[in-house]
Amino acid sequence: MSTSRAPSAEHHISRNLSMCSLFTLDRSLISIMSSSADEKGSGSNSHDNDSISVYERPKGLRGVYYHPITQIVMLAFVCFLCPGMFNALTGLGGGGQVDPTTSANSTCAVYATYAFFAFFSGTVNNKIGAKRTLLFGTLGYALYVGSYLAINIHPGAGWFVVTSGALLGVTAAFLWTAQGAMMLSYCTEAQKGVFISIFWAIFNLGAVVGATVSFGQNIHSTNNSVSNGTYVGILVLTLLGVTIPLLMADPDKMIRTDGTRVVMPRHPSWKSEFYGLWVAIITDPMILLLFPMFFASNYFYTWQFNDYNSALFNIRARSLNNLMYWLSQIIGSGMIGVVLDSKRLRRRVRAFTGWGILLVMAFVVHVWAYYYQRTYTRASVPPDSQKMDIYDTSYPAHVWLMIFYGLLDAMWQTTIFWLIGAMSNDTNKLAIYAGF
Repeated sequence: MSTSRAPSAEHHISRNLSMCSLFTLDRSLISIMSSSADEKGSGSNSHDNDSISVYERPKGLRGVYYHPITQIVMLAFVCFLCPGMFNALTGLGGGGQVDPTTSANSTCAVYATYAFFAFFSGTVNNKIGAKRTLLFGTLGYALYVGSYLAINIHPGAGWFVVTSGALLGVTAAFLWTAQGAMMLSYCTEAQKGVFISIFWAIFNLGAVVGATVSFGQNIHSTNNSVSNGTYVGILVLTLLGVTIPLLMADPDKMIRTDGTRVVMPRHPSWKSEFYGLWVAIITDPMILLLFPMFFASNYFYTWQFNDYNSALFNIRARSLNNLMYWLSQIIGSGMIGVVLDSKRLRRRVRAFTGWGILLVMAFVVHVWAYYYQRTYTRASVPPDSQKMDIYDTSYPAHVWLMIFYGLLDAMWQTTIFWLIGAMSNDTNKLAIYAGF
């Protein structure tokens, strides 16, 4: 990724994209939530099912293991230890390196391959099963973290970091598809906001733990890069995350809390699965109106972590910023989850209330960010310059911006999952939508 562009121009573009996606979301909400009286049956996996079979849930320890919340917590810990550690690393800005160029190029590779393979990952998930898809999805994270350890030891290994980023994009597409399909399939209609919030809180706790490790390792450092020990600690935690999918229950054995069974796809041919991808879009084209919101859900990380956190702060301040950013995400997901699952409001009202909160937060946070952005460019803050420390008088106001960015990100992502869950309970469709 080139670093020659002024971040102010990049920021103008990202701010406009965020505003555009919010107004597109308004049109989508009108279509999706047109009748709050048509709430879907909590256990239905097909719109055509008039009768719902109710099964007895297992008892004792087996009942605890097969409880949807238990499996959601295990799923969350997979993301706690894999994407969570990735977030902790990227949140340092430049992956903790002095020069963020290699990290920026790697990030480009991550999202380029992610965008391509995510479009088909739902089909693969329906073919091989969510559990295998999730396991495959964890593999790229350890390689990616290890590549930063390699470049910290051998500065000429930048190609390895970029290649690892490209491979991570492939595996991450499958991990997040399986995660979305499982999370939205295990809960009843009334539990979707709560389940999403539980997952998001535990997942972001992983980034908090990773950021705490980094902050503890660098608390006495005023350099602009992290030590090998930071990368080793994050790598060990990531490897633990690879083992958890092996311990999880098979989705086709799951029974929801209301007694309805989670019906997984029957693994048809690849041809019929790709045809199903087309049918899912044609039969429910409202999903296309959410594409701008999907696009806006990830584009801002480069500015936040590289052009703000890495550009302005030394490694000690970057580590603390990173910790506060991911800690605020736990709070943000809980706050919006309470609104989206409120029993006192109709679903249409909940949807527009959530949209209103996102609109206000997006304006406040981006105007605040522009106030700081207009005071510097990449050229005015070279990588080896003296940067802001946690004891500087201007630091508290700057860290609060990172906190509000974390709140907005969590609210945005939680609302996306809630909207997807509001569109269908069909496991096939949820896997495809989660891939988007």
